[in-house]
Amino acid sequence: MNTPNPTDHPDLTEATAHAGAAHLIEQSLGHLYSAALRLAAVHHLADHLAGGPRTAAELARLTGTDAAFLRRCLRYLASRGIFREDGNGAFHLTPAAQFLRAGVPGSLRDAVLLLTDGLFVRASSALDATIRTGRPGFPQVVGAPFFEYLKEDATARELFDTGMAAFAEPLDALVAGTYPFPERGTVVDVGGGRGGLLRQVLRRHPGLTGVLLDRAPALADHVLDEPGLVGRWRAEPGDPFTAVPDGADVYVLQRVLHAWDDDAAVRVLAACRRGLAPAGRVLVVDVVPVPGHTPPPGEALDVAMMTLVTGRRRGPKELDGLFARAGLRRTRILRTPAFASLVEAVAA
Repeated sequence: MNTPNPTDHPDLTEATAHAGAAHLIEQSLGHLYSAALRLAAVHHLADHLAGGPRTAAELARLTGTDAAFLRRCLRYLASRGIFREDGNGAFHLTPAAQFLRAGVPGSLRDAVLLLTDGLFVRASSALDATIRTGRPGFPQVVGAPFFEYLKEDATARELFDTGMAAFAEPLDALVAGTYPFPERGTVVDVGGGRGGLLRQVLRRHPGLTGVLLDRAPALADHVLDEPGLVGRWRAEPGDPFTAVPDGADVYVLQRVLHAWDDDAAVRVLAACRRGLAPAGRVLVVDVVPVPGHTPPPGEALDVAMMTLVTGRRRGPKELDGLFARAGLRRTRILRTPAFASLVEAVAA
């Protein structure tokens, strides 16, 4: 490898040149990191470490894997802060690895399985074609648009619904706790998947009722059956591009608009505008970049959207344009500690 000559770059010392080269090579192997995360999720490595540290040999016996090869992968993950190896060769959970556990509050295991799935990897492999054509790579490598593919492939749809529910869970609580929902009225969760956000909102606001609107397969696995919510919600299969339940006080669009091009996004917003109760509000929950402030994984998610669907991340002015076309106007933006913001709009 030819190291850049520091004399050609006044601010580049030999040490920083080597560090920069090492960093570049490390980042070029990022696909292996995703693959290693996936194997940790598939083999429940974090669950096996929940009771205490174990050696690679012990983990290999529990998972039916090769101890020597598993140890090399564990060390790679440990170099990235996923697991920690002690002086006796045993591996421990780290704060990040806790999120790989299954069935615990805040678990991201299903999200990791979704984001590292072969479908996503294949779409990202077409990134060059995506930027040359201005069209998502997914249809080019799979043969159908992303959401059309999910309609036809039940396994992929289940993976998507489960993964998105896990991905959204930490954000659901933030949205429900940050936004000043009315004490009484109706909230419609548009494209709300299994209803994690609506569950959080109804828990915090006992005077509210809710409607979960999405595709029938997602609604079949909703999470709204709990004692405190009995009689306060209904699940309604439907197409938000054409109509939404009328008369709601708040229509919530969490991580919906970024998946669609401008015309499609306007159709959803316009349907919400038509359904609004007097003094009703539309709440968009999405990554909304401002100069110098795009918390992770905002940039990575934007590129992921580019490879999968026709949508994109939009800033305040771009959202204002969508709102105006739909007969709405923005009233405020509320930031959260997470990567998403809450954008409120009312009838124009």
